[in-house]
Formats: sequence, structure tokens, C-alpha cells
Amino acid sequence: MIESERPENSLLIDAALGKIVPRVPVWIMRQAGRYLPEFKEVFSKHDFFEICQNPKLSAQLTVQPVERFDLDAAIIFSDILVIPQALGMTCIMKPGVGPTFEKPLVSKSDVQELAPFSVSKLDYVYEGIKETKKLLKNRIPLIGFAGGPWTLMSYMVDGMTSKTCSKSKRWMYEDKTKSQALLKILSDAVVEHLIEQVRAGANFVQVFESNAGHLSPMMFNNVVSPFLSDICKRVRDAVGDHIPIALYAKGCNNSLPTINKLGFNVVSIDWLLDPEIARDFLTTTLQGNLDPCALYCGKEDLEAIVKEMLLKFGTRRYIANLGHGIYPDMDPEHVKWFVDAVHRISEDMIGGKDVDANVMYT
Repeated sequence: MIESERPENSLLIDAALGKIVPRVPVWIMRQAGRYLPEFKEVFSKHDFFEICQNPKLSAQLTVQPVERFDLDAAIIFSDILVIPQALGMTCIMKPGVGPTFEKPLVSKSDVQELAPFSVSKLDYVYEGIKETKKLLKNRIPLIGFAGGPWTLMSYMVDGMTSKTCSKSKRWMYEDKTKSQALLKILSDAVVEHLIEQVRAGANFVQVFESNAGHLSPMMFNNVVSPFLSDICKRVRDAVGDHIPIALYAKGCNNSLPTINKLGFNVVSIDWLLDPEIARDFLTTTLQGNLDPCALYCGKEDLEAIVKEMLLKFGTRRYIANLGHGIYPDMDPEHVKWFVDAVHRISEDMIGGKDVDANVMYT
């Protein structure tokens, strides 16, 4: 077990572990991002991965949204693709394109030629966590994360963001041995990376299996989910039950019964899944699932949507978030409206105040 100092505001941890909280905690995927003017200022002077690899810059960007909004958690500024980079692959962030691998994996020999993974290659991430902890002064939890093995594989084989993941899916169907070998390498790396982030000071960790929705339920349930279950078990055995472990499997809403058995404390859902249906299938704490575009609403409409979301999820075993990352053209003032509305309305609900269920977004 890895010892972890309890933050002053531990709402996120308590909700994740099923404890009663006085208000629903809230954080936002990609909350340290290009919608913030202060982020743009730093980003204009440095390359994306340069920032990821600079602990002080990473920490600076991590705390920017925390200083602006009443968020209940910070999430380390990093990227899921640091693991393929640690395996010897070159990935650059192309403007207007996104992450791009210079030499995607093509053959079985490419897998065999990957460099051995070592957490020492990602020391900059763990140093960034330590720097962030100094800035946070134990006010709120810090979230660490890693990409899921299938999502990492899809980037490494397709070479960039893909609408179909057809190249990586071809591997899955055409050569099970090759696919399983790569998924095992990646799962082992994810386990080590998450454990090391907790050792550095992360209070909560999340696995982003963001491309899960490209897989059929059969492929997710039979091939990918055993790796996710193994990741969860090995991380929990190493860090202890006091560190919540979350899974975000975007678009995987036909595999909820399988996801419920994987062992995660928290399951983050996208905006395409009705919260009441999620509650029918998942006994975990739920996280999500506001449509990121809902933040374009005016204040009154946004508050109505937040109210409906809270009424559907309920206030127990729930962490408010978006169903995916925030968009770069978002008005920061709307983010404040969202965060404040979650806190105010959930406090009223928990405190027994009458919340008019008829005032909904129409």
C-alpha cells in the first residue's frame, strides 16, 4: 500500500468510495486547456510535449483552472501518449491534425522492436505531480491518468486520430497473437505508470479507454476487458483501497454489464448514455456526463440542464463532469456557471431543499 495524505477537500475521493458527501464533487476533462487565456499564453511559447516534459510548466498549467474555478480536483497536465513515447516511438503534436506518429506499427517485428518500458523514462510526469502537489498545498485531490491499452494500440497502429481505427482493428481480427502481445506490453506499462503516479502523490487515477466505442461489444468484452480488469486489480493491490481507480470507456455503452465487473470504483460515462440506464447496469460510482456542447448555453438553460442531470444521477456515488473533454473555444465564464450550479443545486438536494423538477431545459 502507498500512503497518501488526505486532502482538505476530499469530496472526490469520498464520492468515489461511496461515502456520503455534503455536495456533489465536480471536475472537468481537459480542464487545463486552450479555452483558458492563461493556458494559451504558455502554449504560444512552448510545444505541447515540451510542456508535458517540463515538470514546472506541467504543474503551472495543472493549477490554472483550480485557481479560476471552485473545482474539487486537479488533473495532472500530461498525455496518454507518453507511454508509446517511452516505448521508443516518436509522436509529435501537429497543429490542426493532433498527435501523429512518424512510424506507426506495421508488422509483428515492429512490436518486438519496441524499447522495454521503464518508469524512469517518464520521470518528468512524476516530477510534475510533485511540483503540482507543492502548488496545491493539499487543498484538493490530484488525479493521475493513463490511456487504456486498446486506445494506445489504436494510436500506435493507425498513426493518428482515426474515425474508424480500421488499421488497428484489422490487427485485432487478423492476428490475435500480435494484438495480444502488444496489449500485454501496454497493460504492463499502464500499471507501472499509474502506480508511480500514486507514489509521486496522485490521490485518484483514471484509465482513459477513449477509443472503446470503435470496438464491437464482442471484441471489447472478450479481448480488451480482461486487460482492463487486470490493470485495475494490479494497481489496487499495489496502491491500496484508499486510492480510487476510474475507467472512462467512451462509446462503450453496450458493454455495461461487463464494465460493472471490472473492479473499478468509478465509471465515467459519455453524454450518449442516459444516467438512469447507467444506474440500472452499474453499481459503481458514476462520473459524467454533460454534453460538452451544453456549455455553450446561456446561464439559465445551463442550470436547468445541470438540475436535470443531478436529478437523474442522484447525489450519492456521483461525480459531476463532462461526457468528454471541454472544447477549446469555450467561454471560461460558462465553466464557472457549470461548476457553481453543480455545487449549489446538489447542496440543496442533499440538504432537503425543494428542487423544482419541473424547471427543465426544453
